Amino acid sequence: MHSRRSPKERTGMSEATKDSETQSLKDVEEATNKSTESRKVAHAHAGDNNSGMASFKLLLLVLMVLQNSFTVLVGRFTRSGRAEEDMYEVSHLILICEAVKFILSCCLEMYGTNGKLVESVQTHVLSRPLDALKISVPALLYLVQNTLLYVALSNLTAPVFQVAYQCKLVTTAVVSVILLQRVYNTRQWISLVGISFGVAIVVLGERKAEDEAKDAQKDVDLGVGLVAVSIACFSSAMAGVYFEKVLKKPGEEQKGPSASVWMRNMQLAFFSVVIALFQGGLKDTGKSYLHGFDMWVWILVGLQSGGGLLVAAVIKYADNVLKGLATGVSVVLSSALSMVFFATPLGPKFVVGGSLILTAVWFFSNPLPAACTYKIKAETEANSLLPK
Repeated sequence: MHSRRSPKERTGMSEATKDSETQSLKDVEEATNKSTESRKVAHAHAGDNNSGMASFKLLLLVLMVLQNSFTVLVGRFTRSGRAEEDMYEVSHLILICEAVKFILSCCLEMYGTNGKLVESVQTHVLSRPLDALKISVPALLYLVQNTLLYVALSNLTAPVFQVAYQCKLVTTAVVSVILLQRVYNTRQWISLVGISFGVAIVVLGERKAEDEAKDAQKDVDLGVGLVAVSIACFSSAMAGVYFEKVLKKPGEEQKGPSASVWMRNMQLAFFSVVIALFQGGLKDTGKSYLHGFDMWVWILVGLQSGGGLLVAAVIKYADNVLKGLATGVSVVLSSALSMVFFATPLGPKFVVGGSLILTAVWFFSNPLPAACTYKIKAETEANSLLPK
């Protein structure tokens, strides 16, 4: 026989059930509120990280503008007002700059690995020689570029060369679309063309009468010159974008720990030193190796070597096209500083070209930093300049 519950017992059980359901609803509500708060905190942290990365990229680009500008000024100072016999050899300067860049990269890699440079070399070079050998590709492409530029300069007048060579910014954007699947809108393409023409106008505005006289006497071959400068632009774009692809490795499976930007720069500097040795660094010029190296030349070495590291950081944490924009702005700044320090006259061409560059940069990068839309989902973003 089942015992029958009294009305009081049934009422108590009903109240207990209601209390249980009420508590469950409260628990669900609290869990929902916590989840919402967690999402808000996560979004806030993501926004802070994005803002921090944007500021970091902008800082790198500003530093690059300053480095490029002062490199031009110091380089001009070291070559002006000196007797020919007191001049340093450019081939010697290039080799020493690459060697210093290699040493600086080693120091930064040692710092980033907490003193484990030898282990890092063992992991990323000796254990994976084919992976390290990939960095020889941009070094060889830069060699091709420099060789073809001499051919182009020998077969084109300066105005034609300057206008044609500034196409490298547009070429870099095209190669970025092909290799990195980047997407640029119509306004950005027009801006890139505008920057290229602006740089050409500013550079042409600095030409002197004797330069124009030399052009008039030059035996030019327009076809050879245009082909050479076109391949040089393509080589420059391929070298930069390929190096960026190696640094970021979009969509590729990593086998083992990935090499840092400083390890990659070590590898690039090593191959560059080898190429510089064969390109003219060992050629007998009749001068001692450090002939003409005074304080200002060593400052130039520091600027060039530090600039190489800065370029690697800009390529990794920003991209090659933004690097090109920074270079365009530095042309305007260095020209303006030349007027201050060297009394270089600036005519209407500088005003037109400089205005075109700055306007095009603003249109390209506004709103900063979302200058271009990426399709790359596996692109690595950094939280610090020296990743551990």
